[in-house]
Amino acid sequence: MLRTNRSQTNRTLVLLLMALIALVSGAVFLAPRDATMGDAQRIVYVHVAVAWNALAAFVVMAATGAAYLRTRDLKWDAWMHAAAESGWLCCTLTLVSGSIWAHEAWGTWWTWDPRITTVFILWLLYSTCLVLRGHANEEHLRARLSAVVAILGALDVPLVAMATRWFRGMHPVAPEMEPRMLAVLLLSLLSFTLFFAVVVYCRQTILARRITA
Repeated sequence: MLRTNRSQTNRTLVLLLMALIALVSGAVFLAPRDATMGDAQRIVYVHVAVAWNALAAFVVMAATGAAYLRTRDLKWDAWMHAAAESGWLCCTLTLVSGSIWAHEAWGTWWTWDPRITTVFILWLLYSTCLVLRGHANEEHLRARLSAVVAILGALDVPLVAMATRWFRGMHPVAPEMEPRMLAVLLLSLLSFTLFFAVVVYCRQTILARRITA
């Protein structure tokens, strides 16, 4: 039964991924070409979407971590674990896609811009949480350590969101986009958010079964 459920989950994720790739690819290449950066600007549609999901996943981690500390119910730890894995992937993709964009826009792969620095700190927090989970053998100890890192680390989320407004740096605050570009960006945000929401839910379901097994 468990193998059947996993197989169904895997098929669902594969179908969703294929739909996401088709949808975003079509939308990105239908978007108008940027006059300044050319086709390199199209990476923004993916970069912004994964960055948003990296922030959202950490908020989910902090919220479910607080719920675990209040209830000591490991079902909340399953949500926290699932969000941490998805968020780490999104945060990694944010740094990689941002570096590619920076190379085209600024002529450098990396700079300690306030926005980039705070995102890198977020990536370190995600990594710390996953490393702690891998080294703590007892379930509740693992959950407590993860919850503490998630709650304290959530302080970095508003810093990431507001870095371009609170600090002076190279990263644009909110560049103007023509309507078709903005529509593609919003479509990409929605598609990626739905995809990663399903990923987190499916992963949480698998982790929760391990708790009750």
